[in-house]
Amino acid sequence: MTDLRGKTALVSGSVQGIGLAIAEALAGAGARIAVHGLAGDAQIHEVCEHLRKLGAPQAEFFNGDLRHPDRIVELMEAVEAWGGADILVNNAGIQHTAPLTRMPREAWEAILAVNLSAAFHTMQAALPGMAERGYGRVINIASVHGLVASTEKAPYVAAKFGLVGLSRVAALEYATAGSRASGGVTVNCICPGWTETAIIAPQIEARAKAHGDDRDAAIADLLAEKQPTLRMSDPAEIGALALWLCAPVAHNITGTSIPVDGGWTAQ
Repeated sequence: MTDLRGKTALVSGSVQGIGLAIAEALAGAGARIAVHGLAGDAQIHEVCEHLRKLGAPQAEFFNGDLRHPDRIVELMEAVEAWGGADILVNNAGIQHTAPLTRMPREAWEAILAVNLSAAFHTMQAALPGMAERGYGRVINIASVHGLVASTEKAPYVAAKFGLVGLSRVAALEYATAGSRASGGVTVNCICPGWTETAIIAPQIEARAKAHGDDRDAAIADLLAEKQPTLRMSDPAEIGALALWLCAPVAHNITGTSIPVDGGWTAQ
């Protein structure tokens, strides 16, 4: 098992879904967790307590509106004062579906800001410290839509393709940081396909109306178009992959985009 005792992980959007599953996996390996996301006080307390019970020596909430660079700077400064991020997981994301010609301008700006620009700002702040310590992991949750396109998702696809490119540049720039012994500094993308999270709920609900409000039929219809296994992924499966990427043995895995998509991109 990966031992992350003494390491600090910042996971954006970690109060639910894939982000929480990744935080749970890292907490179970002994990492301190900087929790982030949109949540009320009760949910924040519950998540932090949950992560401590799983094995995180500390789990604290850090606020930061990812639509605004100044707020991201404040977030990263607070995490740096807490000890700095050895592991940075850019997971937070938003979605809005509509044909390109009817996509609201505000949706384009917000999706690009949260799903792409925020990762640039967090990486710019965190990577120098990782290089100094000789160990660092940046894991960007890029989605299968960072590898292939779908209709009615112009800003989301643009942001995720951009995130894959950004990650490759950073991987090259930090390829020589650290060593095999220290673990090195790596930058990778995980590209989930259909995964059981809240972000896809509107798409399932829309299809359910065409299937007599049968949610299972709506999911089957949704997956049949893209995901050959016809199985959704569980967020914990993404967490397990993120944890493995944090292991020192993964020091030479950098600049990759790993699909967890049931064969979607194999077609």
